[in-house]
Amino acid sequence: MSTNEDQIRDLVLRWAEAVHRGDLETVLADHAADIVMFDVPEDVRGIEAYEKAWPPFFEWQARGAAFEIESLDVVAGGGVAFAYALLRCGMPADDRRLRLTLGLREEGGRWVVAHEHHSFPIADDAAAVREVRGVHERWYAGTAAKDLDGMMAAIADDVVSYEHDAPLEYVGVEAVREVCARGLDEGPDVRFDMPELKVMAREDLAVAWGLNRVRVGGGAETWSRGTRVFERRDGSWVMIHQHVSYPYDPATGEARTDLRPGPARR
Repeated sequence: MSTNEDQIRDLVLRWAEAVHRGDLETVLADHAADIVMFDVPEDVRGIEAYEKAWPPFFEWQARGAAFEIESLDVVAGGGVAFAYALLRCGMPADDRRLRLTLGLREEGGRWVVAHEHHSFPIADDAAAVREVRGVHERWYAGTAAKDLDGMMAAIADDVVSYEHDAPLEYVGVEAVREVCARGLDEGPDVRFDMPELKVMAREDLAVAWGLNRVRVGGGAETWSRGTRVFERRDGSWVMIHQHVSYPYDPATGEARTDLRPGPARR
C-alpha cells in the first residue's frame, strides 16, 4: 500500500472512531469546506450543513449503537482518491451493515474528504418480518419480567397510541410508558402475547396485527384487537403507532372484555 493510501486509511479510521465517540471536532477535521454528503435520510452540502447533521446521530449513538468499520479499501491516484467500507451501524440486535464511499482530494498538502455517501441496503422483506416479530418477542419477555425500560426500547419518542381507555390518543413515549406501567401493576404475574401475530413489511415500514392475550396470575384471559405500525429508524425498528380495542356490544353500549377467540384461533 502506498504512503497516500496509508494516510487515507488512517484518516478514515480516525473519522469513524470520532463518530463513535461523538467527537465533532475530529469528525469535521479532514473535510473540505464544500463537502457534499449523501446521507441515509438527506443530502448535505457544505461544511456548516455537514456539522449540523451529526449531533442528532450522536444522541442516538450514545444509546448503545455501534459505528465500527469491518472492511476498508483505499485507492489513491494523482491528487484524488476514493475509499469504500462496510460498517456495523446500529443497535446490538440489528445485523445490517452501512455502506460508505468517500471521495478525497489533496488540498494544501493534505487529504480532505470532498464527498461522502452513506446507505443501507433495502431490507429483505423476510428479514424485516423476522426483526419485527423479534420486537414482539422481546415485549412478551419484558412483560413477564416486568422490565418496563426494555419494553420501551422499541417505541418511538413520537409514538401515537390509541389505547383501550380514554383519552382518545396517547402521544409520546412517556404517555405510553404510563399505560404499560399500570398494566404491569395489575398483579405479580402478568403475561402478554399475540398467538397468531401477522406481520407485513416493505422497505422501512411494517405493520403487525392480531389478537392480544393478557393473563394476570391464575385469573381469566382477556383478549383484545391490536394493530401496530413500525418504522425502521437508524437501523432499528420502532413502533410509531398502535391501535388496540375491545369489541363493542351494541346491545349494552359497552366494550366486551370477556370475549374469546374460537378454538381454531387458539
